[in-house]
Amino acid sequence: MDSLNFWVIQTFNGISYGALLFLLGAGLSLIFGVMRIVNLSHGSYFLLGGYVALTVIWTTAKWWGWTTAGWLLAIPVAALTIAVVGLLMERMFLRSEGFEVLRNAAIALGLAVLVALALHRWIDLGGWTAFAVVTVIVAAGLYVLLARISVVAIEADPLRQVLLTVGFAFLFQQAALDLWTGNNFDINPPEALTESIEVAGLFLPLYRAFMIATALVIGIGLWLAMEKTRLGAQVRATVDDAQMARGVGIDTARISMMIFALGAFLAALGGVIGGAFLGVYPGLDFEILPLAFAVVIIGGMGSLGGAAIGALLVGLADNFGKALFPEISYFTLYAPMALILAVKPTGLFGRD
Repeated sequence: MDSLNFWVIQTFNGISYGALLFLLGAGLSLIFGVMRIVNLSHGSYFLLGGYVALTVIWTTAKWWGWTTAGWLLAIPVAALTIAVVGLLMERMFLRSEGFEVLRNAAIALGLAVLVALALHRWIDLGGWTAFAVVTVIVAAGLYVLLARISVVAIEADPLRQVLLTVGFAFLFQQAALDLWTGNNFDINPPEALTESIEVAGLFLPLYRAFMIATALVIGIGLWLAMEKTRLGAQVRATVDDAQMARGVGIDTARISMMIFALGAFLAALGGVIGGAFLGVYPGLDFEILPLAFAVVIIGGMGSLGGAAIGALLVGLADNFGKALFPEISYFTLYAPMALILAVKPTGLFGRD
């Protein structure tokens, strides 16, 4: 009986972890499928979602004494905030056309701040007024220079995609470290979700059941949206053949914007929900990112069903690998991914 209990509990834990990975991997899979962009900053959305949720929880607890309400408010606020961050990143830096003025202004301002900081270190500029004047002058010069440079479409160069998104990942990580320090935090859910439920003599954590239910609701909602609506048909057409979709009048730029924001939204939602048992700490983004890629590689690009199956397999493999073979847990996790790549490089549900 103890052996049976072990298998049931580990299976339940693996499924709940897979539910969390589905939230992270579904958005990444759709971004891959629609935009063909390798987004290595996707794990940062997971991390930032947790930090924004913590800020909302702390603020509401301090000013209004909210606990449960603060946690409930933190979920949509964090997810929507990071969705806006993803939207701005996609519009300003990952598109070949549009928002060139804002993109050049952001790059020029960032470089100007670095130049001003370097000058301030070598030559004391005095106060903030002189620092601001130097920053504005340098930014204006850099903006004029950038406006004269013809930017090659990032879609045509996977290496630039990797370098740009990994650069954003490091920027987001440093920003999180500066704003929220390097301490480890936990997102405490409402007391009602910290209890256990008894099923056939087994006590299972209610919070993990909540994670599974949340992933099911979101998964069903996404499936209905993709399969039963006109917008979903446009997304599927863009995944299958973006050039043909543009030829029949589908605004693929708008589809890309929506999917990228949706991916950031889901990743941040996973960060809020996962913060209760994974915690929120610097480096979590780069720890969770390989698991998200494993989900996408196993399931296939652009497939929600593939993301669900891939997340379930990765969650079970990770949980059972750590429980049964802790010394080779990474092998048990990534071996199925390597096997699937060898047999079907497009993933289980990917299109050739």
